[in-house]
Amino acid sequence: MMRHLISAADLSRDDAVLILDTAEEMARVADRPIKKLPALRGRTVVNLFFEDSTRTRISFEAAEKRLSADVINFAAKGSSVSKGESLKDTAQTLEAMGVDAVVIRHGASGAPYNLATSGWIDAAVINAGDGTHQHPTQALLDAFTMRRRLIGPDAGLGQDLGGKRITIVGDVLHSRVARSNVDLLHTLGAQVTLVAPPTLLPVGVETWPCEVSYDLDQVLAKSDAVMMLRVQRERMNAAFFPTEREYARRYGLDGDRMAKMPEHAIVMHPGPMVRGMEITADVADSERCTAIEQVANGVHTRMAVLYLLLGGNEPAGATTRTEESK
Repeated sequence: MMRHLISAADLSRDDAVLILDTAEEMARVADRPIKKLPALRGRTVVNLFFEDSTRTRISFEAAEKRLSADVINFAAKGSSVSKGESLKDTAQTLEAMGVDAVVIRHGASGAPYNLATSGWIDAAVINAGDGTHQHPTQALLDAFTMRRRLIGPDAGLGQDLGGKRITIVGDVLHSRVARSNVDLLHTLGAQVTLVAPPTLLPVGVETWPCEVSYDLDQVLAKSDAVMMLRVQRERMNAAFFPTEREYARRYGLDGDRMAKMPEHAIVMHPGPMVRGMEITADVADSERCTAIEQVANGVHTRMAVLYLLLGGNEPAGATTRTEESK
């Protein structure tokens, strides 16, 4: 494994499969009465969040604590950052404290890369989302969920997603989740199709390793997984579609559209969901929707990333079996 995890595009096929296989080992730990491993005992991990995110922060914190790491949560609001302290000053403060890893979420694209390559800090850097750029652990947990559902937990070990057809629908323009998934799923051999109104597709999307469609109904019948994206109004500074009702009519997933999907196909959502807009309540609550599974799988996947970056000198299974024998 590399020293940092900044972008899903940095992962090779073997790197990605190793993370997914390690996450399967971590998922088995979650089924035990005591869900902790000693792998990161004595290591200090800082969650450095310049952007609000309950779901991602709690997921990382749970993963860190299950690996027995010492955890420090840093929120920009109410900290020295709100008084004008720079990222460099914050990083050097953390370096002085001797932290081993920094999980960073930042509103500016490129901030995690800057932190990892600047020399300000000698710690592993994990990108928990930067601007509209990347969110690699989200892509990994999504791929983990797809592999489990479409291939199987045991049958999927060592396997990629070769031949699987994944459709990503919605606000691609503002979505770091979409960018990360396109990169990772392409690396894992899947065929990706983006579906969105032209106004919600980024400039240069034709150079991405995926297909583009403006018609959701046309691609549903040949999709193994359909990932619905939230319309990120907080990042919008203009009107990108006429009305919410019109958007839901053209690009929302309801029961009738879900019925057009193959029987084995799954519905995914990175959360938080806006019910009634990109997805209806009956679809969100159906057995085919993996939104809650994705939350659980996020902990397993982030445990795998932390383990491999900070403590993975032996297979995760060896650590698990050692603990079980005690």
